[in-house]
Amino acid sequence: MSTRVGRVSRDTKETRIEVEVDLDGSGTCDIGTGIPFFDHMLDQLGRHGRLDLTVKAQGDLEIDAHHTVEDVGIALGQALADAWGDRSGVERFGDATVPIDEALTRVAIDLSGRPYLVWDCDVPIEVIGTTFETSLVKHFFESIVANARITLHVHNLSGDNTHHTFESVFKAVAVALRRAVAVTGTGTPSTKGVLQ
Repeated sequence: MSTRVGRVSRDTKETRIEVEVDLDGSGTCDIGTGIPFFDHMLDQLGRHGRLDLTVKAQGDLEIDAHHTVEDVGIALGQALADAWGDRSGVERFGDATVPIDEALTRVAIDLSGRPYLVWDCDVPIEVIGTTFETSLVKHFFESIVANARITLHVHNLSGDNTHHTFESVFKAVAVALRRAVAVTGTGTPSTKGVLQ
């Protein structure tokens, strides 16, 4: 049994979220947020990060998707932090450059204990499908970064199709995260002796 598993339940007046993540999984995903495009992106994160990922969310989608996307990001960030604990033995740094047809995104992650997001990803349209506001993708990663306490750089280098652009973002984050959480040693990978 893996011991690098994080579970978070978040229950507010706006959303009800259940997240479980296994850092040593095989990419098995069970996703249901009520937002089809978001579900598709979360599935990319789990499968390409080789995380076993369960996300169940009920939110006030009659208003819009904002609260659901934000709260899933909060819960997922907390679950990741729970799963890697004190980060002992992890590689700590991970990076990836991932293409999806014309879209190309470069990502770097540091499990630093210091939340910081650099976001360089402009997209030409404001809505994907009928309801998903593209600005929510950045907000989702802001929520993960703040709650997982990581540094994340996302640089989209090319892309004409917004779906492709975001798919390359999620896949690049997934691969970089998989590399960062890989257990490659012992002890805490920091001259400070802690990553908090």
